[in-house]
Amino acid sequence: MIPHILRHKIVVCAIICLIALSILAYYIYVVKDKEDVVEYSISGGIVYLPLPRIRSDVLSVEEALAYRRSIRDYKDEPITIEQLSQLLWAAYGVTNPSKGFKTTPSAGATYPLEIYVVVKPKGVVLDNGSYLEPGSYKYDWKTHSLKLVKKGDLSRDLMRAALDQEWVGEAPINIVIAAVFERTTRYYGERGIRYVYMEVGHAGQNVYLEATALGLGCVVVGAFYDEMVKDVVGLGKDEEPMYIIPVGVPEKQYRVTEEEIHDFIRGNRG
Repeated sequence: MIPHILRHKIVVCAIICLIALSILAYYIYVVKDKEDVVEYSISGGIVYLPLPRIRSDVLSVEEALAYRRSIRDYKDEPITIEQLSQLLWAAYGVTNPSKGFKTTPSAGATYPLEIYVVVKPKGVVLDNGSYLEPGSYKYDWKTHSLKLVKKGDLSRDLMRAALDQEWVGEAPINIVIAAVFERTTRYYGERGIRYVYMEVGHAGQNVYLEATALGLGCVVVGAFYDEMVKDVVGLGKDEEPMYIIPVGVPEKQYRVTEEEIHDFIRGNRG
C-alpha cells in the first residue's frame, strides 16, 4: 500500500502536470495560433496581411450558403484588416502550397484572374485603431499581401464608372476582379474565354460566402464602363475588369431557419 503522504504528493504532482499541460495546449492552439493570424506589417506601399485562417468559429458552410444574399446597404463602419485578409484569401488565396493551387478551380490551373481592392478613407481599421491608407491595391497571393497601386479616395470615381450605383461608393471597400484572358486562351483557344468567366463566378461566390461567414455583406456588380474602371483602379493593359464587389457591414443580415426551408420543400412536394 502507498503511504498517505506519498499518495498526497502523487496527487499534487498529477494536478500540477495537468495544469502545465493545459497551459501549454492553450498557448499552442489559442495564443500561438492567434499570434500567427494577426501578424502583419505595412512598409513601403506593401501591406503584408494577417495570415489567413482555415479554422474558426464562424458560420458553417451550410449556414453561409443559407444566409448568403446580395446586400447593398452598409453601415458607416470600417471592416477590419483581419476581415480583409480572409476575403482576399477566399477569393484567390493559396490552398496547395506545393502546386500553387488556389481557392477557386481553374481550367488547367491557368489562373487568369488578378484581384484588386479599392479602400475608402477609414474603410479598413487596423489593430492600433488607425486605418489603412485609402487607394487601390493589388493582391499578391504568394505573399498574401497588397501592393499600393494608386493613392487617394477612388470610391466616387469607381461609383461613376459603375453607372453611379450608390453601393459602390458607400462600401468601405470594393474588391475588383480582373482577368488576363490570354493565360487561358493560349491553351484552350476561344473555348478558354468561357472558362475565364466560369472562374470569375467561382471567385465571386467565394467572396460572398466568406463575407457572409464574417458577418459582412456584399454584392457582385457587372454593370460598368470597362475603360473607366481600368483607369480608376490602375489595372494593367492586359487586365480586363470582370467584377466589382462592394463589401461592408450590412444594415441588416439575412437569416432563414431550417424549418422555413423544410416547410417550403414539403409544400412543393404536394
